[in-house]
Amino acid sequence: MPLDRNLLIGGKEKTPAVSGRTTADISPWTGEPYARVAAAGPEDVRAAVDAADAASAEWAALAPFAQRNIFLRAADLMEERREQAVELMAAETGGTRGWALFNVGVAADMLREAAAAITAPRGDVLTTQEPGGLSLAVREPLGVVAAFAPWNAPVILGTRAVAAPLAAGNTVVVKASEDAPIACGLFVADVLRDAGLPDGVLNVITNDKADAAGIARTLIADPRVRAVNFTGSTGIGRIIGALAAEHLKPAVLELGGKNSVIVLEDADLDHAVNAAAFAAFMNSGQICMCADRVLVHTSLVGEFTRRFAAKVADLPSGDPGLPGTVIGPLVDEAAARRVAALVTDAVGKGARVLTGGGKPEGAVYPATVLTDLPEDAELHCAEAFGPVVAVRAFADDDEAVALANNTEHGLSCGILTENGTHGLKVARRISTGIVHVNDQSVADEPQAPFGGFAASGYGRFGGRWGIESFSNTRWVTLSTEHSRYPF
Repeated sequence: MPLDRNLLIGGKEKTPAVSGRTTADISPWTGEPYARVAAAGPEDVRAAVDAADAASAEWAALAPFAQRNIFLRAADLMEERREQAVELMAAETGGTRGWALFNVGVAADMLREAAAAITAPRGDVLTTQEPGGLSLAVREPLGVVAAFAPWNAPVILGTRAVAAPLAAGNTVVVKASEDAPIACGLFVADVLRDAGLPDGVLNVITNDKADAAGIARTLIADPRVRAVNFTGSTGIGRIIGALAAEHLKPAVLELGGKNSVIVLEDADLDHAVNAAAFAAFMNSGQICMCADRVLVHTSLVGEFTRRFAAKVADLPSGDPGLPGTVIGPLVDEAAARRVAALVTDAVGKGARVLTGGGKPEGAVYPATVLTDLPEDAELHCAEAFGPVVAVRAFADDDEAVALANNTEHGLSCGILTENGTHGLKVARRISTGIVHVNDQSVADEPQAPFGGFAASGYGRFGGRWGIESFSNTRWVTLSTEHSRYPF
């Protein structure tokens, strides 16, 4: 029997949609409904904002150590519920066990980092020209934050959608992804609520895919919503950013990537092969930081390509519930068909398949390595967001940098080298928000500034940067002497 979950509004977890409608949460591996969730409408969105707005003042005024203790308890609960997360992610998104456990670990650390941020110093004492004056820059909550949580790393990104905004003293309304409404929304909210988060501070909306645009418009347009937090595709991010701008609301947008792993001539070849395989195929390539391109120095490209293709051909695929599976199903059959179409287009225009390719089996598409990818292929510019990577040679650092930067995106990059000085020189020339020297492109640490620029979005999550993104800076002065005025 499928699970049944309702909306979470004002601390009441059994809140059905006003319309009474529900929508199916389909498992990509079985093709059958894993759960039924409430299909919210505009009236439900307004009720969620009502609850968040009503809870705002009390949450902002709660003692910092009381807030911090909630987040610390939530981190412990997150780890205690790791097996529930494994089941949820396998059922909702086809995520493998290893990927789910990684999600739990990072999410728990995010909650602990948020706890630390609550009691960390905020603001500055400024110089002032006024005799006897005290001048301060202080950070204060914005109010209600609208958060959009995606499906691909549901526990990590569902937690990231709420942790910094809540730690900054805001209340939150989450619109959970239609493809993982429990893992990225309700599961995270359950953990925080059971840790003691007061009613109404975090509210979760689930909806039918057909209603997504209307739900987003209603949420962003509500005058009580003061900021927008979105992680997702660049195409949808442009729409969300435009809606936020229309209503003069700040937004943090973490969008897609067209990321490279660069294998310099002084790289360790065994390490490079393993690192590139992880970067390209972790979570079946469905991570914003996954590598679509492996750029290899001409002196190494022949041997690298041979070893890399052999490793990829042996990656276990299929049932995400089996502990050894690396390539699980994509989020749905449509996603697998989209990836297959990108490969077919590329091959039709001259690309060569070294391993993989062909037609998907349901939502599963084989790990695929291409070479000789022509510039007129759609995959040359489009984000694959699936288990496909193209290998290309370069002659020198200048060509590697030019190839890596030849994209509208700017999210992440990995540079593999045994010479840190060489790697850092190349890294400084790469136009991404994140770069890792002697490592691949996929990494996340909650204390670090995370985000991209250009078509990969703007704003930063993580550490003090996350708190700054979801708080308002005010200038406050105190005069200890009476000022003199000209009249």
